[in-house]
Amino acid sequence: MRIVVMGPSGSGKSTVGFALAERIGALFVDGDDLHPEANVAKMAAGVPLDDADRMPWLQLVGATLQESPNIVIACSALKRRYRDAIRAEAPDAFFGELAIARRTLAERMLSRGEHFMPASLLDSQLQTLEPLREDERGIRIDESADVATAAARIAEAAAA
Repeated sequence: MRIVVMGPSGSGKSTVGFALAERIGALFVDGDDLHPEANVAKMAAGVPLDDADRMPWLQLVGATLQESPNIVIACSALKRRYRDAIRAEAPDAFFGELAIARRTLAERMLSRGEHFMPASLLDSQLQTLEPLREDERGIRIDESADVATAAARIAEAAAA
């Protein structure tokens, strides 16, 4: 299985993605680790990425997915065209979207300490977000699911 756990910053992508990878015996990769230093510096300075910044990173996310038959990557994948860029490299990618309320996202971002993504960029992420569409291979998980439940639901949907 090739699975992307997606959502805005603070949604729990890395936490759920790691739990999911453990559950299905897959490799886990945090998409943040695939960003070039220039992207990280830009976000750390409070400047949102533009598509020119994102596209090479998204292509790398897709290529990394394609490198393993059993992998989970945490990646924002906020827009349909971003997910399409990932699918161009890994056509069988499955997306697990974490749908979390803005207030919860803000609280999480403010409490997590050392992270390059400042809470000031949350609104730009939410303005960019295009939820999964019915014709996309994936599942949407709301914030009522704890980490184990979210991982289980994504695993079950991806295996179906």
